[in-house]
Amino acid sequence: MTASHILLLIGGYFILLLLISYFTGKNDSNTDFFRAGKQSPWYLVAFGMIGASLSGVTFISVPGWVESSEFSYMQVVFGYLAGYFVIAFVLLPIYYRLNVTSIYEYLQGRFGLVSYKVGAVSFFISRVLGASFRLFLVAIVLQQFVFDSWNVPFELTVVLSVLLIWIYTFRGGIKTIVWTDTLQTLFMLVSVGLSIYFINDKLGWTFTEFMGSDELKEYSKVFFTEDFYSKTHFIKSFLGGMFITICMTGLDQDMMQKNLTCKNLGDAQKNMVSFSLILVVVNFVFLLLGALLFIYADKFAVATPLMDGTPKSDLLFPEIALNSGLGITVAITFMLGLIAAAYSSADSALTSLTTSFCIDFLNIEKKPNTDQIKIRKTTHVWMSVLLIIVVILFKYVLDRNVIDGLLTVATYTYGPLLGLFAFGIFTNHQIKDRYVWIVALASVLLVLGIAKIPSDFIGGYTIGYELLPINGIITFIGLYAIREKD
Repeated sequence: MTASHILLLIGGYFILLLLISYFTGKNDSNTDFFRAGKQSPWYLVAFGMIGASLSGVTFISVPGWVESSEFSYMQVVFGYLAGYFVIAFVLLPIYYRLNVTSIYEYLQGRFGLVSYKVGAVSFFISRVLGASFRLFLVAIVLQQFVFDSWNVPFELTVVLSVLLIWIYTFRGGIKTIVWTDTLQTLFMLVSVGLSIYFINDKLGWTFTEFMGSDELKEYSKVFFTEDFYSKTHFIKSFLGGMFITICMTGLDQDMMQKNLTCKNLGDAQKNMVSFSLILVVVNFVFLLLGALLFIYADKFAVATPLMDGTPKSDLLFPEIALNSGLGITVAITFMLGLIAAAYSSADSALTSLTTSFCIDFLNIEKKPNTDQIKIRKTTHVWMSVLLIIVVILFKYVLDRNVIDGLLTVATYTYGPLLGLFAFGIFTNHQIKDRYVWIVALASVLLVLGIAKIPSDFIGGYTIGYELLPINGIITFIGLYAIREKD
């Protein structure tokens, strides 16, 4: 599949998204942009959230992680499942009862203005970094397999990627995203299914034979309970996954904004529960795909592609799909799946950043009606520029598997949110609101220090994703220390 063919495919795909945007964005109101008029069918939101949750990171990085970590990621996924149930039955009732547009409005009512701003800033930093991770992944794939052959610089690739997202989201916002996410999830799941089928066919296996093969057994260990000091130990992975989900979904404006477009709490809970169960199965399929890729690469001597002279396992899937002779069908379905997976999370991230900045920082709802749409559109442009800058910076600073990097960043940036919401929900204390920013900053700095402790200093113990609940606990203790005396 040539670079020109890939570019034509991307062009056709975005024409389809623009058509959806045209029909869903006719109203061009802030109510539709921020909340989709609270009329989204729950099953549509649930299906679309699969793609938004997985993103291009899962589509490429999870399969690429299998060689070094086997199926240990499933331990994190089981933690995700527990976290989704906490969201459905603890957090969603609060958001619907308060009828919020930005979920961080809860913190203002519970504690005060400073807490509200600290929560919003924590989300803003988290989502900018998270969205940039995802966009970076699709940008390096497009660069390696399309634009390098035309000597287009990486920076221009990033600008074009973000520009395309801006074009189809600037009018309809979250109302457009609910529908485009559904289409993108469908493309992504079909792509993975067809890739597994065709790679098995090339290896001379049926799917049943693959599942029973000795080659798969080399990669398919799920539970790691032997060494508690290891980063992949089950308890650490499960708890880390649970808290990552509570924070990166339940305390995240991006993911919750979709849920809040449902008609009522019952529909939102049905959406969350059904989506979380399907997500477990889908993640397992991605790990199967990862094992299959490495088996195929070993049999047909496909080398892991290099990026800046270093092997990059994230690029193995595109290398096999596009350049190893599997045929045009696999190439087309891979590119559609990649584009869908990457943009299904990036577009909603851009929309949620615009929403959060307008509501939480610009107080757009208090501005004159004649100015509100103009403010929203201007903010949407500047959020796009910000994402472009951060993605370009990642090219020069990122030195790890993308999903590992994404989850590591989450342990720092979401900790204050976890502590604030936990303290608000599970205690009746009021706090000295003006000191909250000091507590949040101190918590992040302490966790950064803990993460730097060499494992030799703590008996060989390797610190992993449990840093997130530790961050939340430190914030919680700090908030208790600045509580108002009864």
